[in-house]
Amino acid sequence: MASVSLHRRDAMLMTAMLATETGNVAMNTLFKAATSKGLSSYTYLIYSYLIGSFVLLVPYIFYYMKSRSLPPLSFSILCKIGVLGLLGSTYLIIGFIGIEYSSPTLASAISNINPAITFILAIIFRMEKASFNERSSVAKIVGTIVSLVGALVVVLYHGHRLFAPSSPSFPQLRQLLPPLASSNSDWIIGGCLLAIKDTLIPVAFILQAHIMKTYPEPVTVSFVYFLIASIFTPLFGIVAEKNNPSLWIIHFDITMVCIVVGGIFNSGYYTIHLWAVCNKGPVYLAIFRPLSILIAVIMGAIFLGDSFYLGSLVGGILISLGFYSVIWGKAEEEKTQFLLLSSEEAHLLIKT
Repeated sequence: MASVSLHRRDAMLMTAMLATETGNVAMNTLFKAATSKGLSSYTYLIYSYLIGSFVLLVPYIFYYMKSRSLPPLSFSILCKIGVLGLLGSTYLIIGFIGIEYSSPTLASAISNINPAITFILAIIFRMEKASFNERSSVAKIVGTIVSLVGALVVVLYHGHRLFAPSSPSFPQLRQLLPPLASSNSDWIIGGCLLAIKDTLIPVAFILQAHIMKTYPEPVTVSFVYFLIASIFTPLFGIVAEKNNPSLWIIHFDITMVCIVVGGIFNSGYYTIHLWAVCNKGPVYLAIFRPLSILIAVIMGAIFLGDSFYLGSLVGGILISLGFYSVIWGKAEEEKTQFLLLSSEEAHLLIKT
């Protein structure tokens, strides 16, 4: 029964993560459309964090009142969540500025360092095992590398065009999207900022895993995180755009839609991420990053009428193989741990 329960939980986790990554790609498209209409990154973050805090308030009260086994929210835990909120706000703002200097394509390419850095940090902090004598560890290492290579192939190599739709399914989306890059972009500055962002994200993953070990309640941690981030982001906005009163103005158009949808979506997105980290660790979370690039390519071909190239096919196969390898390695480790625990319990029963 315990094994069946684990399989059901794993299936739910994977479904939830795939859904959030797909939603995240759609959210990025909506955000690009809103920024082309004048939405500031700071305005988006300020109001979306506030909306996310209100969305999480009711489930936070429900879970906090219901959970009797959880430790109290001590000052130490609140400080760690505060650091996480500061870290999250910082890397999001750095990422937005980096994209303004460069392009979303460069941002996608550099974001593929997340799984590798997360894996290295997880080994350093003993959250993951790395032994070339164990098949599960080898599968995770090889899978991480293969996923990274696959994502780079998708972003950097086109090859022959395999599929060219006659017209997009939603041409209005294509009209809303701004150009991917500007000829005046400073790619060196943008690349450095994006590299900083994608170094901070794995650190946040590790901190999330550490917090969830101490306080394994994703809804509560998400609520406190959003509450703290909604305090930090206005401060960043005031410092960065102190002479811009339009920072606080929201227009009743696609910018309003983007902020409301972003606040609702991001609260669920972050809670699911914490749930995944709590049950599977930070590497499991990071390995979905390259997969999101494949999702973006597929959605672009279906909804925006983008061409599908050989590089996307080859990269997609590599990403899928690497993803499966990491998931298989994690499953084998959990199976081994489950068998060890079952064996120890059997020995204890025999002794008693």
